[in-house]
Amino acid sequence: MNAMLRLLDGLLKRLLVGLMAAIVLVVCWQVFSRHVLASPSSMTEEIARCLLLWIGMLGAAFAYRTGQHLGLDIVVRKFRPQVQQVIAMVLTALVVLFALAVMVLGGGALVQLTLELNQMSASLGIPVGWIYSVIPLAGLFIAFYGLCQLRSLWHGEALPQPEGID
Repeated sequence: MNAMLRLLDGLLKRLLVGLMAAIVLVVCWQVFSRHVLASPSSMTEEIARCLLLWIGMLGAAFAYRTGQHLGLDIVVRKFRPQVQQVIAMVLTALVVLFALAVMVLGGGALVQLTLELNQMSASLGIPVGWIYSVIPLAGLFIAFYGLCQLRSLWHGEALPQPEGID
């Protein structure tokens, strides 16, 4: 399980770094072509929007993995440690169910619908379903990370943090 976790962590980190580099390059080109060449590129705005969607969804999965997501634990801290563990397990199970039901099933249905309707992006000319495919993908990442967290909570052990994350 830990080997699979390390593999997915590394894959997700590299993918996010690549996407961030790509959006920086795309936006810099847009600014350069608009202000220096006086001929803005027609595709860069849509590429940046798509990259932002992918970065946001996959970044949310990685934030969940590293525990950097938004969490309100003020009330939970008032309970005994044993009760805190039970609450953490219930909340983690709810996150897994949400990721599977809304992101994987619902996002998968959205992808399927846009592909069936043959919706194409305006500037890029690619199927919108490919762009939206990040929703079920991020849901799978979140569900997997949640299941790993549940396993760790059940066994009373800490989930290893990704390499390079403090």
